[in-house]
Formats: sequence, structure tokens, C-alpha cells
Amino acid sequence: MHHFKSLAALLPGLTLLANAAPASKSRQATTSDPLLVDLGYASYKGTTLVESGVNHYLGIRFAQPPVGDLRWRAPQDPLDESSLGVQQAVTTGAMCIGINQPVVPGSYVGAIDEDCLFLSVYTPTGSTPDSNLPVWVFIQGGGYAVDANSNLNGTAVVAAGHDIVFVQFNYRVGMFGFLASESIQENGDLNVGLLDQRKALQWVQDYIHLFGGDPNHVVIHGASAGGGSVAHHMAAYGGRDDSLFVGAMPESPFFPTCRSVADMEFQFDNIAAATGCSAQTDPLACLRALDLNTLQALDYNMAFPNTTGIPDYYFLPVIDGDFVRDQMSTQFNNGDFVYVPTMVGGDTNEGDTFVPDLATQAEAGAFLVDQFPKLTVADLAVIDAAYPPIPRDAHADYFGQVSATYGNATFACPGLLISKAVSQYVGEDKSWSYLYNVVDPGVAAGVGVTHTVEWQYIFGLSQQIVTTVMMDYYLSFVRTLDPNPYRDAGTPVFDNFNSQELNRLVINTPLSASGMAPVSSEQLAGCNVWYSLSAVTEQ
Repeated sequence: MHHFKSLAALLPGLTLLANAAPASKSRQATTSDPLLVDLGYASYKGTTLVESGVNHYLGIRFAQPPVGDLRWRAPQDPLDESSLGVQQAVTTGAMCIGINQPVVPGSYVGAIDEDCLFLSVYTPTGSTPDSNLPVWVFIQGGGYAVDANSNLNGTAVVAAGHDIVFVQFNYRVGMFGFLASESIQENGDLNVGLLDQRKALQWVQDYIHLFGGDPNHVVIHGASAGGGSVAHHMAAYGGRDDSLFVGAMPESPFFPTCRSVADMEFQFDNIAAATGCSAQTDPLACLRALDLNTLQALDYNMAFPNTTGIPDYYFLPVIDGDFVRDQMSTQFNNGDFVYVPTMVGGDTNEGDTFVPDLATQAEAGAFLVDQFPKLTVADLAVIDAAYPPIPRDAHADYFGQVSATYGNATFACPGLLISKAVSQYVGEDKSWSYLYNVVDPGVAAGVGVTHTVEWQYIFGLSQQIVTTVMMDYYLSFVRTLDPNPYRDAGTPVFDNFNSQELNRLVINTPLSASGMAPVSSEQLAGCNVWYSLSAVTEQ
């Protein structure tokens, strides 16, 4: 068990950081300065937060700026900036620009730009290249539309145990990360946002030892689209194991539509037409030559073909035949993923975050079709039968129904599917699943336990009784690939998710009411409906 001195003491410098650097292989630093790290392509000097005993290395460049001709191409090794001398890694670089975000150029806190492929490393003070500490890599969420957890401060989780290294990074999102077209596939790369993530994971393999981390003990974690990204890395290249991680923690994994390139060609056509590039001999070269502001003006959600409503998520990963070879549900059902211990998290009311008040059955059906455009009238009837209207305080009649429907389809059922697949293919002693069922203080009437609400407690960004509970389960898994050995004193044993019994840990209020419980028959029935419709809802 551990105790925080105070949030202010642990998290000063929430927004420290630098311009950053480029490519080559690492070499051991020859200086006696423990905060100076020589990566070969660049040298960075971190800073120490004495009160928390944590070193920060912020804004390290892990790839070249993906601009100009590098738009919609896989990330490239950073350029050699060793001639620049030591760079001060004390402030974050720009966030990757997402939908509806203004361009705020530069490399400083608050900047939003294309030149954004930076990462940050947090280490215990006193760690050396010989420390071989477990590594926790966090992939931020945001629906593949924005980098929603940019510049996440890892001070608290490192300070809590002083025995891990923490890494977080940016990746391309929205139009710049997930625009799809056959022309991009032929003269570029699809799903470059996922490829950015892969590049960061490879960077960890190449360089994390210089910060005291063990490249042979890396655990990847992500929330929402970050959790979906964890699933994508488990299933990447048909489940090929590139030895990038030894454990996975997908939190509320996001499984949206994942279509073919041909299905998403309309996105490219719309943008090329709006910019005048469709009239050019090479529309893709034309788009690459445009200035960022011109393109960013078109980086927003639009209606899918044959629909009138606007989906919550528009630019998304596609099946590219290489990195993404099939639907996620198909790959996990077939065992086509990397076999590692996995801890999956979820929340009771995942859909509450996304669903508006819906007063009629017609409004409910229209909302679902906007999200899953290939649903038919017959499909909606099946869904309506499986998810009867659920009255919820302060909400219109169909809010509860659609919240349960959408939350299950997009987050909860994918999480259960992953847990069951890991139990079946990897081993019943390698799969864990939890349901977070604690309503956050101060939420509005009728709002339940919302999507990824426990995230703030896992990282100590907010102080509640559940903070050390959630953080310690995660820290224990990072350190030992099991959430139990270092769990908080007095908390329940976190038993495995057996593929037959389907038991998971339920975190309740009061905490004394927490414990293992089977997935409810109602949720299983609801998930079975979505599994039966996955060929429609995932396209």
C-alpha cells in the first residue's frame, strides 16, 4: 500500500517540455550527468521533481515531422540532430491536430500541429541503464479523432512504487491519421495513426534501457480508442508477435466501424473535391502540397453515405490487408492475436457519455444508424427486442435503452470478447476483467458510471478512496503481469476471467461491497445480439 503526500506535491510541472529530436541507434551516454540521455540521434536532459522522486524527460521526438510528402505515410526515423547539442526535455511538444481543432503552431504546451510525434518518459530518481524496470506504455484515447489525453503526467504512478518507467506519446488522428483511399494505399500508407503507435513501441525497444526501463518487460495500456489500439496491436499483422510487449491492459476498448478501403473512399473524394485537388492529375500529391490550415478546415465529422445524421466518429482505422487484416471481433474469436496476459477494464454505463436524450423510438433508431450505417430495419427490430426502454431519471424515454445498446456494442462487449478470447487461447490464468461501478462525485442526475471514468484514479489525477485501489491493481499488473501481488491492502483478490464462468471483479461503493461476480445474463444476452450483428455493425 502507498500513500500520497498531496496531489500538488506529486504533480507539479504537469506541463513541462521541449522541441525534440530524430534517427540512428542509441549509444551509452559518456557523461556523468544522470539526467543526460544520449540517443545517438539527439541528446536530451531531463529534470527532477525532488518532492516526488521522479525524473521527467518531456517532448522527445520519436519520428520525423509527418508533413508535406510524409503526410499519410508511415512514420520515419527521426533525423540526426546530434549537432544541436543537448536539448532540454522540460516542456511538451505540440499535440497532434484533431478534428475541429485550430492550428496552434510551435513546440510548447498548448500547441496543436502536424509536427507532433513526441513522447515523454517518467523514471524514478536514481534509475540507471542497469535498472531493468518494468515499463508502462500508455496509448491515449479520443476516438481516433483527437489526442484526448495529451501530455498525460505519469508522475503519480512512478512515485507510487518507484519501480517502473512510464511512457506516453502522441499519434496522428482525424484526417491526418486515418484518411483512407486506394491512392493512399498505393502511394503512402493507411492507418498511419496506428503505425505512429507502433513506431513509438519500437522506440521503446531501442531506447528505454537508457532511461532504466526493461525492453523485455513492456506492458501496453490504453483507454477508449487507446484500448482499441491495444487490441489492434495484439491483432496486428494477423497476430504476429514482434516482441514489443509482454502484457496488455485495454480499458473500455473501442470497437467502432472498421471498413474496407473501398467503403471509405468517399472521404478522400470529398476532401479532394472541396480543395480542388480532384481536378489535378495526382490528387494525393496535391493534398500533400496544401497548407495545414486549408486541410484542417475539412477535418470534421460528416455523414456517411446514405445517411443524414452525423456520426460520433468519422475518421477511423480501416482493414488494409496488412496491419489490420480483419475485424477485431473476428481476429479475437479466431485466436489471431498476440498471446500475452491481459487485464481488461470497463464501466457500468459506458454509453451515457455519448448518447443524447432520445424521446422516440424513431430518434433512437436514427442515432444507431448514424453510428452503424449498415443496420437494417430488421436489425433495429432485433436490437429493440433485446434492449427494451430503460427509464432513467432526468432523461427522455429512450436514453437508457440506447445508452445500454451503444455502450455494449462499442465498448463493453468488445472488452468481454477480448477477456474470453485470452482465457480461451492464452490460458484461464492469463485473463482478468473488471467492471468499475462507482458513480463519480458530482455527476448530473440520471448519469451513471461513465466511460473510462476510473482513468483519473488510475493515474492519481484526482483523489478519491478508489485512487490507490485502481492504481495498485494496474501497478501490480505492470510489475508482475498479475493484478494481485501489489494490490492495495484490504481490497479483494482479483480472480481470473474464466471463459466458462465469466467472473469479473466488480468495484462497488462502498468498497467493502466489491468482489468477484459473474457477468449478468442481461448483458450476455445483449452482447450476443451485437456479436450476431458484428458483420454489419463493424462495417
